[in-house]
Amino acid sequence: MISSSLAIARKDLRLAFAGGQGPVQAVLLGLLLVFIFSLSAAPGERFSAQQAMAIFWLCSSFGVVLIFSLLFRFEEENDTATALLLSPLPVQGLWLGKTLAGLLLLLLCQVFFFPAALVFLGLDPGNNLVGLVLMVLGVDVGLCVLGGLIGAMGQGQGAKDALLTIIVFPLQIPLLLGGIRIGVGLMQGTALAGVADWFGLVMAFDAVFAGAALFLFPHVFRGE
Repeated sequence: MISSSLAIARKDLRLAFAGGQGPVQAVLLGLLLVFIFSLSAAPGERFSAQQAMAIFWLCSSFGVVLIFSLLFRFEEENDTATALLLSPLPVQGLWLGKTLAGLLLLLLCQVFFFPAALVFLGLDPGNNLVGLVLMVLGVDVGLCVLGGLIGAMGQGQGAKDALLTIIVFPLQIPLLLGGIRIGVGLMQGTALAGVADWFGLVMAFDAVFAGAALFLFPHVFRGE
């Protein structure tokens, strides 16, 4: 299943960048949000670490919706959903491939979001860069696991984007809260052990929704 999932991920990434577009919408929306929020500060006023991290994860949350809307649109536009379901590829492999492609695209978006937060929001990453990388990866995995499942639920429906928005955001709250609290703690000099409870929450979320996605994806993805 791993090799098939990697093939799906490569296919989606090629399609995403085929027209030179990629996750451009997600990147532009995130940068726009960072810039608009930066205008809310008075001259000389600095954003707190909590405010800056909240804005960073808000940009990532919106980015997930746009990314998985793009990834599942490929199957609709090319009428390949039924072919994928009839192929020897395990259906769970399709979900894993979409999730991996979405994770890479989200990380690419965050390469732009984080420097923008440094410049416009005065975000101070501190010295624990390893902890911040682990935080980003942990939260991103959960966001993409959830995005891959909810994206399949909206596949083939005209109101797909609305469905993604309505369902994804409430379910993302524990992840986003964990990302904010871990990021604030690490930037304020707290050791990894000091935010272990929040890391545990993020990892538990990842595990629970990964298991739910593996079980539910074959029932919600249709080749219609």
